[in-house]
Amino acid sequence: MNHQQPTSAMFLWKLGDSGPAVADIRSRLIALGLLTADRSPQHEDPATQPFDEAMEAAVLHFQQQRALSADGVVGRETYRNLDEARWKLGDRLLAHTVSHPTVGDDVAQLQQRLLDMGFVPGRVDGIFGTDTEQALREFQRNTGLLPDGTCGPATFTVLARLARTVVGGHPHVMRESEQLRRSGPSLAGKVLVLDPGHGGADTGIIANGFTEADLMWELAARLEGRLAALGVRTYLTRGRNTGGDETQRAEFANATDADLAISLHADSHPNEEASGSSTYYYGYDQHGRWSHTGRRFAGLVQRELVARTGIGDNRSHGKTWTLLRTTRMPTVRIELGYLTNADDAKKLGSSEVQALAVEAIAVALQRLYLAPEDDHPTGMLHLPASVTD
Repeated sequence: MNHQQPTSAMFLWKLGDSGPAVADIRSRLIALGLLTADRSPQHEDPATQPFDEAMEAAVLHFQQQRALSADGVVGRETYRNLDEARWKLGDRLLAHTVSHPTVGDDVAQLQQRLLDMGFVPGRVDGIFGTDTEQALREFQRNTGLLPDGTCGPATFTVLARLARTVVGGHPHVMRESEQLRRSGPSLAGKVLVLDPGHGGADTGIIANGFTEADLMWELAARLEGRLAALGVRTYLTRGRNTGGDETQRAEFANATDADLAISLHADSHPNEEASGSSTYYYGYDQHGRWSHTGRRFAGLVQRELVARTGIGDNRSHGKTWTLLRTTRMPTVRIELGYLTNADDAKKLGSSEVQALAVEAIAVALQRLYLAPEDDHPTGMLHLPASVTD
């Protein structure tokens, strides 16, 4: 079926909606085996079928499979994943293009296959970038193929023939661990991108007398100063009164060639009792995709935040959100608490708690680079005031 990109000003479809875009989404869910086609007389024309409860359940299932925010609503992130999920390795020619990189599950399958055979395609993220092209060229050279960096019929044939030699395991874990070890324990000279969530016309959450964009800018400025004192060079993705979407922020971060990126946010929920902090890293374990360094750093940040600030623990989670996925360096998103919860909001607005949160993040960063024998228990490591101390 020839799928067309829906055109909608809102780019948002949910329970009760209908029309060509909903019909397109329904056909994608059916093709993935997540929804059964309704062949009843009143629904002979797919375009007349509404976004019903069965479709909402299928969307929820798909979002859970893909490590997306599971809300049953098809927004840009979910639609992007629906489009990528339809591709299987061998369905189309794969090659690297600078302006519009090829993206899809077939690319992720190629990356995983190359990784399992000892080549280095970069992160298994489904994006055909320069690392994937170089790894493919190396594979082609090793198997007597023309090393043109294009995955076409001849390369598909050889990949299929070698399928039995591909073994499980996670070689990227050892590779990332070795990169951390080689970078050394000192924070001096490390490069970090700080992303204060929202900004500009996008205020984020407004609740209990606080605005998320302003609060995250204040926290980022504090964290920037603390890290600078420790010798870390930092870049901010936005100014005090400017913003930008996640794609723009990821492009900025990639241009810095940073070691890590941290995105700062607050959370919200209709239930005012919802509270606590959480951290997120690029993770998609069902298909063998995750950032080992991101997961480790997210866990360290989460534990230090809970121990030092007293904010509740909602743990660390793998997600495939745009910023986490498309940044070339490990990236962690920190949801420091719920602004819709009066107690969390009071803590996040407190200068004292902000200072504790900054120290928690800085300590987690230091612990990431320490060898296991030099590390400290959660909440016990104290950093010097500056790199000269």
